[in-house]
Amino acid sequence: MSNRFRLSVGWAAVGLSTLAACFWAFWGSIETFHEGWYHPSFAMNIGMMVGQYLLPMLLFVAGALAGIRLPRLGAGIHFLAAFYSAWRFRGAAPLVVYASIVGPLLIMGVCYWFGRPEPKRWAALGVIGIPVLTALICGAEPAWRVSGRINDGDYPARRLVANGVDLVWAPQGPGWPDDGVTWDEAQRRCRHLTLDGLTLADTPQDIWRLPTVEEAVRSMTRHGNNSGGSWDTTNSRPSYLLTPDKESPLWNTNTKVIYWWTATEISDREAYIVVYNGQVWPRPKAARWGYLAFRAVQNGGER
Repeated sequence: MSNRFRLSVGWAAVGLSTLAACFWAFWGSIETFHEGWYHPSFAMNIGMMVGQYLLPMLLFVAGALAGIRLPRLGAGIHFLAAFYSAWRFRGAAPLVVYASIVGPLLIMGVCYWFGRPEPKRWAALGVIGIPVLTALICGAEPAWRVSGRINDGDYPARRLVANGVDLVWAPQGPGWPDDGVTWDEAQRRCRHLTLDGLTLADTPQDIWRLPTVEEAVRSMTRHGNNSGGSWDTTNSRPSYLLTPDKESPLWNTNTKVIYWWTATEISDREAYIVVYNGQVWPRPKAARWGYLAFRAVQNGGER
């Protein structure tokens, strides 16, 4: 093989690795401050960011550096990653898995096997610097927003009267859990929740309930102010004067929960959930994810 061919194939490998690392840098920096960064400890948040959300980016960078310095080793790493991905995601749609994960890894492996990017120093700087810069740029605004969140540490029942809604929101406990439940389980707990919202009775009390999607949208806040939310029933879409955030008095910034169930059903199988940033999505009632929980309410005038 000519040196020119090896050079071109080598830089193609570096380019593919850089693109893959940049994608995961973008995803990781966004998700770090969307569903992550909820620990009271700064060190734990950094650990989660690096060890979970930015880990795919770091693995692609490490594989690329191995391919640049030791081509056959780097190629072998990419081949093993492709085979592992095919096994790990064997239950998923084959076209998606092979087109988006396995195939690109195999191509990178082949390119590193035959390619020789020169100068190696510039190749290494590019495959490190561009993804890191991507992560910094994409994470700047979310990091700034999260740093300004309000958490008053006050988690009892809260009565909020604003934007045409008067509701008492349950205190932290069985009516405002820190872990995810299904929609049916959320409904059951609301029905069995005692008046103080701190325990579940053996029989239905029917004091508390899930908020409707419109009540949830109208109740969202940012920096202690109501966000001026409204719910477009015709188009099933919320709108806000001020984008809400995961803050007191509605949300606990120190839990992983970022979605709440609402009482509004779409069908026998789906219901709406509300996100801390005010978005509203349909989700299967049977979904049980750690970050999808609920907060029970009762009408303010009934308390």
